[in-house]
Amino acid sequence: MRPLVPGLPDDAYEHDGQLTKRHVRAITLAALAPTPGALLWDVGAGSGSIAIEWLRAEPSARAVAVERDAVRAERARGNARMLGVAQLDVVTGSAPEALSELPGPDAIFIGGGLTTMGVIDRCWSSLRPGGRIVANAVTLEGERMLTGVRERCGGELARIEIAHAEPLGSFEAWRAQLPVVQWSAHKEPL
Repeated sequence: MRPLVPGLPDDAYEHDGQLTKRHVRAITLAALAPTPGALLWDVGAGSGSIAIEWLRAEPSARAVAVERDAVRAERARGNARMLGVAQLDVVTGSAPEALSELPGPDAIFIGGGLTTMGVIDRCWSSLRPGGRIVANAVTLEGERMLTGVRERCGGELARIEIAHAEPLGSFEAWRAQLPVVQWSAHKEPL
């Protein structure tokens, strides 16, 4: 299978609104940097879009999507089958508890459950040396968590703001998406 560039249209996914939007998804995948054979944890997977595009970008990579909501977990499985990456392993359970039995990841994306006590710390401690972690937040509470984890673990913070031209009467105007604060970091090799 030939690697595919991340950033599928949002309507390529079945979702209930819990979806990392197209442009932010492409930026997130660039920060995660899929590599051959690498294992991704997609924590708070929602529709599974990050894990799915990770697998599409690097055919030899592996991914586990962790989602607490059973309906969303099943939807992520369906999206994976529909988009050609049926090998996506979907775990239905809440983080951080659901992470305890998973193999050590080379990369982690935290999209949901960011403000749940212990999620960030469990993810960071589970990340293999040399691994990459990316977390996105749209709420002030999530942004505070990311500011704090950056102080403890290092890394970079970025604010991503996307707007699309949409009709406004007989004219067009920019309609902004919610801004996303993204924390990304590499765990130093031993």
